[in-house]
Amino acid sequence: MWFYLSEQERFNDFNNEGALIWHETNIPYAIWGPESTRSLSLKYYPSEALKHNGTLYAHVFFARSGYPPDPSDPEYQPLAAFGRTHPVVVYLPKSKTDKRKSLLGNSEDSKKGEVVSQVVDDSQADSKDDGPVEWISYWKPNVTINLVDDFTKYPHNAVPPNIAPYLNVEPTSGNYFPTISFNEFWLLRDKLIALNETVEELTLNLEVGPISMTKWQIFMQIDQSFQVHRSYGSMIEGEADELKRVFLEGNPYLLVITMVVSMLHSVFDFLAFKNDIQFWNKNKSMEGLSAKSVVVSFISQLIVFLYLLDNDTSWMILGSSGVGCCIEFWKIGKAMHIEIDRSGRIPMLRFRDRDSYAGNKTKEYDDLAMKYLSYVLFLLVACSAVYSLKYERHKSWYSWILSSLTSCVYMFGFIMMCPQLFINYKLKSVAHLPWRQMTYKFLNTIIDDLFAFVIKMPLLHRLSVFRDDLIFLIYIYQRWVYPVDRSRVNEFGFGGEDDQASASEVPAVKEEEKKTN
Repeated sequence: MWFYLSEQERFNDFNNEGALIWHETNIPYAIWGPESTRSLSLKYYPSEALKHNGTLYAHVFFARSGYPPDPSDPEYQPLAAFGRTHPVVVYLPKSKTDKRKSLLGNSEDSKKGEVVSQVVDDSQADSKDDGPVEWISYWKPNVTINLVDDFTKYPHNAVPPNIAPYLNVEPTSGNYFPTISFNEFWLLRDKLIALNETVEELTLNLEVGPISMTKWQIFMQIDQSFQVHRSYGSMIEGEADELKRVFLEGNPYLLVITMVVSMLHSVFDFLAFKNDIQFWNKNKSMEGLSAKSVVVSFISQLIVFLYLLDNDTSWMILGSSGVGCCIEFWKIGKAMHIEIDRSGRIPMLRFRDRDSYAGNKTKEYDDLAMKYLSYVLFLLVACSAVYSLKYERHKSWYSWILSSLTSCVYMFGFIMMCPQLFINYKLKSVAHLPWRQMTYKFLNTIIDDLFAFVIKMPLLHRLSVFRDDLIFLIYIYQRWVYPVDRSRVNEFGFGGEDDQASASEVPAVKEEEKKTN
C-alpha cells in the first residue's frame, strides 16, 4: 500500500518522496489476524494555500507484492494495481454565531454574541440566515481505509445500487478489484478541525484493515437512514453524532439497560395517555376534581410548545407537543363548558363551570388552593425571569418571556398538582381520581429516577426529576388514609352503592321468578 497526500485531485507524481506519507508491505487480503490491521499517527504541516480554503486529497494505491503502482514504471501491470482518491478536507458552513444578546445591554461581551461550537449541516444553510453563508474548510484527523472482504459474483446488469458506486470493475475481463472504503462512520463532527492561518500543525491518524461485507453494508444503511430522517425533519443535525457517541463512550451493559428502560417508558407513557383520554371521555362529574389544574396544565403545555417552536426543534418533537396541547384543550372542554360569545365584534370563547363542579365544595377548595399557590408561583416566576434577564442572553424579548415561563414549567410543574392534593384533604376522599392513569405515570416517574442516576445531566435538572415523586407519595398516602366512600360518584358517573343495589336486586328477582313458576 502507498498513501500519498496531494493538493491535486489527480495524482501522477509517484517520484515525489515528500508526497508519500505511508508505505506498508505484506498486507493480507481477506485474512483476519493481528497483521491485517496497520496504523500510523503523524504530524502534518499545512501549506499556506491549505490554510486559506485549500484542498487536500489522499491517494491510496494497492498492488500485488512486487508490482509498482506507477503506470509509467516498466514493471507496472494494470491488473495488479488499483487505487482510490479521498478528500482529507471537507467544506462546511461556518459555525453560526448565536444571535442571542443581553437584553439589558450592560455587557460588552454580549454584543459579540456566543459562537455555537457545533458544526451545522449544509442542509441547514438556508435563506433564514442573514447574508450569504460563509463556507470554511475542516480537517479530518482520522482516515480509516478498509478493504471490503467481498468475493460475490454479481450479474453483469444486476449489481445492487448501494454497492455499484464503490465497485471498481476492470473493463476487459469483467472482474472487479477489491473494494476500497474510506470509513468515516465514527468520525464525529466535533472532531473536525477548522483550518485558518493560525493552524501550524495538524494530527493525522491513519489506519488500514479489512472489513466484512455485512458490517460495511450496515454502516452505509445507517448513514442513509440518518440522511432520510434529517430530510423528513424527524432528526436534527447533531443527533446522529450523539447516538454514535453513546456506542463509542457508553458501557454496553448500561446501554442495554437504557434501551430496555426506554421501551418500558414508552409503553407506560402510551398506557397513561390512553387511560387519561378514556377517563376524561367517560367522566360525567367534576365533583372532587380540580378544574383549575386542567387549565394550568393546558397553559403549561402551550408554553412548552411555543418554546420548542421558537428554538427550531425537529418536527417530530414539535408535532408530539402540539398534539398534547390540543388534548389538554380538549380536556378543558370536558372539565368546563366552552361557549362562543358573539355579542362583540370579535367572537370570543367563554368558560363556564359545570354544575357538578360549582354546586359543591370542590370549587371552593380549588379556588382557595389556587389563591395561595398563585402567590408562590408568581414569586418564583418573577425571580426566575429577573435572573434570566440579568445573567443570560436571549434573541428577543419574546424569547426571554418564553424561556422564563418554560423554565418555571420545567422546574415548578409539580405545583399544578397541589390543588388536587388540597381538595383530597378537604373532601377526605380520593375515590374520584383516575388511579389507573396515575399508576402508569408513577411507574414512568420511577423510570425517570433511574435515568437521573445513569445519565449525565446538570444538578438542577437531576433534582427536578424527583419533584413528582413527592406528589405521588402524598397521593399514595392519601389513598391509604382516606377510605373509599361508596356513596361518592366515581369518574364514570356511577356510585359504589348503585353497584351493590343492583347486585342485591338480582337474587330477589330470581327468587320471585321461582315463586311464580
